[in-house]
Parts: sequence; structure tokens; C-alpha cells
Amino acid sequence: MNSNSEKIMINITDHKYKNWRLYLKNKLKKINSNNIEIDCDNLELSCTDIIELIAIVNENNCRIISFCSTSSKTIITTQSLGYKSHFIVEDHSSKTLNINNKDFHPSKTLFHQGTLRSGEYLDSPGNLLILGDVNPGAIVSAEGNIMIWGRLLGIAHAGSKGNSKATISAIQLRPVQLRISNKVARGPKEKPQDGMAEQAKIDSEKIIILPFEPSSSKI
Repeated sequence: MNSNSEKIMINITDHKYKNWRLYLKNKLKKINSNNIEIDCDNLELSCTDIIELIAIVNENNCRIISFCSTSSKTIITTQSLGYKSHFIVEDHSSKTLNINNKDFHPSKTLFHQGTLRSGEYLDSPGNLLILGDVNPGAIVSAEGNIMIWGRLLGIAHAGSKGNSKATISAIQLRPVQLRISNKVARGPKEKPQDGMAEQAKIDSEKIIILPFEPSSSKI
């Protein structure tokens, strides 16, 4: 393989192949660049899947620059493993919109890109999706779910108008305070497992923190 700094996008959902592993292995043999961006499309890949994908790329003397996907599970997993990731949102006309597009504001979800610092406050009348950290001293609130593609170190209040089904998800949940509906809790002190994003929800009248479940945090 020729050494080349140009980035090449590989979409691993080519339907001519039985699975993405076979397609990726074949594609890597034919490219002329060492820098790869992986387009996972709508595949929901686990931490184990991503680690296997990384190993396949490394075996071919390539390196992954970034990932993109329409699956929140895949994006959470890749980011929790330390990779740059781009979430692609599909609108009702089947067009795709990069979440970095500041002109895209769906009625039920507020998007914020960037870290929230001490003293900053962000509130959403629906769901809230943050690309960045929520630092100590910052407060985020939403009537629906809160999803943070970064670290939650400040205060978060989901279900602020009484929705007890709301959830708070983040790559790392270590907040000063968690609130869901009228329930209040503090974040755990121990560090999360590598590649394991976390989610807070109400269970048996108290807030618990579990491994991230994308099916219950639909934005």
C-alpha cells in the first residue's frame, strides 16, 4: 500500500457483501491511503464491534481518522473509545444533515455544539443533544431526554416538567447533581469502563445509572 496522507471515506454497509467485516477487508486491500474515515451508516455497532473494526484497519497498516453514522449507539461507542465522530441526522425527506450544521433545528430537539462552562445554562422545551462536555458549574435542563456526547460534570435535569420516563445519557456521567422529574441524585465517583457510555433513569422511584441503552434515549 502506498503511503498517502489523503483521507478516504469507506462506507461499510455495501449490500453486495454478507457483512461489513468482509467488505472492509476487501476495500482496505484496494485503497491508496493510510488515513481512513469509516461511514457506519445506520449500523448499531457495540464496543466489541468497533474494537474488531479498529483491529482490521490496523492490520492493513491504516489508521482511522474519524467515524460517521446515523446511529446514536455507534457514535456514543466510537466517542467513548476516543475517536472523533460525526452524527448524521436523517430528516423526513430522506436527506442527511450533519449535526454540525447550525441551521438544522428540529422542533423537538435542541442541539448545542461545544463545551458548556461554569456559569452557563442551557434549557430545552423538548430533548437536548450536546456535542461537548458540561463542566462543573454549568447547568443543562430539558423537558425530554438529555444526551451528552462528552462528559457530564455539572448539573443536568431531564424531564423538567414532570416526565419520569426521561433519561440522561453521556459518555461519562460524573455530575455534581442529577435530576429526573422530581428525583435528585449525585453521580458515582468511580470511573466508567472504557467504551461504556452511561445512562441515568428512574427505576423503583430512584435514579439509577446503567450502561447506555440507545433504544430508550431516542432523540
